[in-house]
Amino acid sequence: MSDNKMPPAHPFDDDKLREECGIFGVIGVTDAANFVALGLHALQHRGQEAGGIVSHDAEQGFNSARRFGYVRDNFTRQSLMETLPGPLSIGHVRYSTAGGKAPVIRDVQPFFGEFAMGGAAIAHNGNITNADALRRELVERGSIFQSNSDSECIIHLMARSLQRTIPERMEDALRRVEGAFSVVAMTSEKLIGVRDPLGVRPLVLGQVGDGWVLSSETCALDIIGARFVRELAPGEMVVISDKGVESHHPFRPQKPRFCIFEHVYFSRPDSIIGGQSVYETRRQIGIELAKESPVEADLVCPVPDSGTPGAIGYSQQSGIPFAMGIIRNQYMGRTFIEPTEQIRNMGVRLKLNVNRALVEGKRIILVDDSVVRGTTSRKIKEMILDAGAKEVHFRIASPPTAWPCFYGVDTPNREKLLAATMSEDEMRDHLAVDSLKFISLDGLYRAVGEAQGRDNASPQYCDACFSGDYPVAPTDQIEKGFELKAAE
Repeated sequence: MSDNKMPPAHPFDDDKLREECGIFGVIGVTDAANFVALGLHALQHRGQEAGGIVSHDAEQGFNSARRFGYVRDNFTRQSLMETLPGPLSIGHVRYSTAGGKAPVIRDVQPFFGEFAMGGAAIAHNGNITNADALRRELVERGSIFQSNSDSECIIHLMARSLQRTIPERMEDALRRVEGAFSVVAMTSEKLIGVRDPLGVRPLVLGQVGDGWVLSSETCALDIIGARFVRELAPGEMVVISDKGVESHHPFRPQKPRFCIFEHVYFSRPDSIIGGQSVYETRRQIGIELAKESPVEADLVCPVPDSGTPGAIGYSQQSGIPFAMGIIRNQYMGRTFIEPTEQIRNMGVRLKLNVNRALVEGKRIILVDDSVVRGTTSRKIKEMILDAGAKEVHFRIASPPTAWPCFYGVDTPNREKLLAATMSEDEMRDHLAVDSLKFISLDGLYRAVGEAQGRDNASPQYCDACFSGDYPVAPTDQIEKGFELKAAE
């Protein structure tokens, strides 16, 4: 595969919200890049478009490798990994929305820059909501950008900072940045991790032997045998060296607004968030959904794989048997084949197949994590009916997605979101199902452990994709004409 060309896309509708990035860093172990490759493999669900690794070795200095495609197809080759020596390394997996429409290799992170006090590499998960304004300012002052990525703004802001050390320059740069970000960075001697003041995007600290690890999720610690130490606090910066872990708090304290959709969909079910099992939270969502929206049926079936824990919870609460009525093809990769129009018309059948012997003649409850455009939901419903089901009832483990996310999630324009233009009843008719119910926002909050539901005056999470309540103004989008939700 060429390093400069994207692989063919999946030949079925892209009808899911997608997390943009996963980040991982290691210091204090032999051949740190090998640990990073394993960590990125565990974070592959957070970005399948491309990946990159930067390492540092005392003799060879900084080295980097950036590739399109899966980690397993690139960073498992010994010939490549031997070019990334050293005890310090960071990496990034990517699914882009910020930047140009046609991905190019120069947009793949981590980014690297040489400063007066030495080199530094940076990898970023999230989205800078004032990136356009920052880029215009930096270009006017003489900066030359090499990529379309909003993350490159951080490198240029660091280059223009008057602070003495790279961590201080990073602090200075990130104070200019608006939006949501978790960052891992490295110098020749230090590993650095930062979360934005609201803590929208995740970042955790782990320990492996005498070394330290930073990761988007705890599941990536497990794959390298690292011990989970703690989550970085919102607004915290850690600087890790042979002297240990130093903690700094460079931003004005704010009330945290962690992304609630990490609980619903983005994070792997074997990860831990805020001391809670993601799997258990999703099972609780199914329980709440069954309480709120019961229906008479014969089977509860998940839309795999993300709907499975919710379907188990729904089944346990309702007493309706759980069954794998839809089977996922585990080997459906994005490099399958160059899709012809005939294959495109097969749609989700390339990825999902109905277990006809189970569903024929039955009333089926389908549990899915979300409805975005609704195109895939319609096709799944048609497959279930074609297999002989008597009724199809959708139960959705998140509230209606009516607003785009500007904090690091790939979301269609608002007019393309089904819930932005239709009521729940209208969506039911559009999908042509027997019933359609979403969990309420209060129900979702209860499932993640907030017993009183959502406090409208002071919500505990970022739930902008459901509520339209943006905790950080999307400056660039407002300049382009995006209209915020009118005050109630």
